[in-house]
Amino acid sequence: MKKISFVSIVVLCIILLGGCASEPNQEVNIIPQPQQVTVADGGFYLSPKTVINVVKGADDLQPACTFMSTLVEKSFGKALTVANGETKKNAINIFVDPSMKADAYDLTVEKNAVNMKGGSSKAVFYAMQSLRQMMPVGVEKGEKMDRIRIQNVQIQDEPRLGYRGTMLDVCRHFFTVDEVKTFIDMLALHKLSVFHWHLTDDQGWRIEIKKYPELTQIGSQRKQTVIGKNTGKYDGTPYGPYFFTQEEIKEVIQYAADRYITIIPEIELPGHALAALATYPELGCTGGPYEVCQMWGVFPEVFCPGNEKTFEFWEGVLDEVAELFPGEIIHIGGDECPRDAWKKCKKCQARMKQEKMKDEGELQNYTVHRIEAYLKEKGKRILGWDEILEGDVSKTAIVMSWRGKTGGIKGAKRGNEVVMVPNDYAYFDYYQSKDVDKEPFSIGGFVDVAKVYSLNPTEGLTAEEGKKIIGVQANLWAEYITTFSHAQYMLLPRMAALAEVAWTPQEAREYSNFLNRAKLLTQRYEALGYNFAKHILQESKSNE
Repeated sequence: MKKISFVSIVVLCIILLGGCASEPNQEVNIIPQPQQVTVADGGFYLSPKTVINVVKGADDLQPACTFMSTLVEKSFGKALTVANGETKKNAINIFVDPSMKADAYDLTVEKNAVNMKGGSSKAVFYAMQSLRQMMPVGVEKGEKMDRIRIQNVQIQDEPRLGYRGTMLDVCRHFFTVDEVKTFIDMLALHKLSVFHWHLTDDQGWRIEIKKYPELTQIGSQRKQTVIGKNTGKYDGTPYGPYFFTQEEIKEVIQYAADRYITIIPEIELPGHALAALATYPELGCTGGPYEVCQMWGVFPEVFCPGNEKTFEFWEGVLDEVAELFPGEIIHIGGDECPRDAWKKCKKCQARMKQEKMKDEGELQNYTVHRIEAYLKEKGKRILGWDEILEGDVSKTAIVMSWRGKTGGIKGAKRGNEVVMVPNDYAYFDYYQSKDVDKEPFSIGGFVDVAKVYSLNPTEGLTAEEGKKIIGVQANLWAEYITTFSHAQYMLLPRMAALAEVAWTPQEAREYSNFLNRAKLLTQRYEALGYNFAKHILQESKSNE
């Protein structure tokens, strides 16, 4: 047997080390696109021995550390250790720096360590989501790995808008606690910050109110559901009772908080009231009888604001809602409220005479003002659909512009804060392909990924007026969405486009670049078991 010389071993080592050193850099493809990304040669190797090291923390940092430590648990066979101490090698070093903007973060990946610095624990969590998207997609499904290479990079990032949300309608069709949690996970992956939870409507009351237990005994179920678009034919199958107990709601709130997501509950008033009126018919102008609605649309049976008991009911409901949800904002609806019943109602007309109102529009404005004042005493702000602008709504109310951008522009110009949710850009119950015969049945319309991405939320406003646009949101109404798999299909990948609209500065966005990154993100959806629409996979890459 030939002897191997010492010189040969040295040469072999040099070759091997040289091969490692020349390992090609990996592309950094993150959604939403960070503000500044500088790629450096080399990479950091994450291993089971890597420590999550909190150099400077905060009281609410633990959920972020838990997320990071468990992300690779299935792949490594163990969670990463979380420790506290000075900056270390082979560590993810975390610094919470309150001198930075609350949502801003710096992420530096070097040969010996990963350093994360954020203005808050939430910002650190956003850095972790960026780091996550730099890992192989196999991490998401627990593929066994000895180590994970992460490209050396410097990222400086912060969101364009603080409110980045998606609404889930659980009234028309219900989704379980576990499905709602998965929805929250989807928001977190895209660095979205708000879950707007639509909890009451004509077709179902979905939140337990202890003062009014009949709401979920009666209002949470309908006798049957119309087939198709109000065809006059029904399925003959009772739907419900479906609702969330307060304990389940607390569980979901905590789950969202652990992902630094705020939940905004929506309690519809004074319209979209049939589930409540079926329970308490004395709260309507005619006294009923009413039933939980079996069709879709806008209906003339609405709450009676001329009846003082109606305000007692709203206040009793909102007392419990305000106590349950720790966020500052409660959505009160305010949309699509026909006023014909008020014109014929003696109590409403008496209220109008007493308050010296000219028309029924002023009665709705009175309702909104009174509810806003009540919630203000509880430290809450109201958010309402853009119909609230039809009256002299206060400047402290937040306007949600859904009928295009017009309401948002009007609200911003008069000094109200605005969330842009224009239906022609951000209604995710609309078809996402014009070949509708090959799509799941939907309400209509057409909003594809490119259309979502083209939204400029501050268009039509001066720079100063544009500051009143605090956010953007997508809405998923569920008249025709009967399963959570269908819901995911309607949300993804349009949610990725919305996330980048909300996060990345307008001048830094470019659709073909986004498209390349979005295609890669769909691989992560697949690894996570998410159902998603695949239309963008057929679109040409920008470099082809």
